[in-house]
Amino acid sequence: MKQYTNTLKNNKIFQSMSRKGTCLDNSLMENFFGIMKQDRSFEELEKEVINYIYYYNNDRIKEKLKWNSPVNYRINYKSIIAQ
Repeated sequence: MKQYTNTLKNNKIFQSMSRKGTCLDNSLMENFFGIMKQDRSFEELEKEVINYIYYYNNDRIKEKLKWNSPVNYRINYKSIIAQ
């Protein structure tokens, strides 16, 4: 485990854990998704998640990506590098 955490630190990656063995950071999202699963059928939930992932990657713009969606940013980035 120590080697794993050192690798994360060396690559400036931060674990989403309050402390070793305690994942309280995730409890809010686990509760949220638990309620979603109770309120919808599997098919409805699957469709909503797929639609959101599509929206997030193709339609949602971010300032950090120079006001592009992730997909458009990658396409534009590749075309700049190819030149």
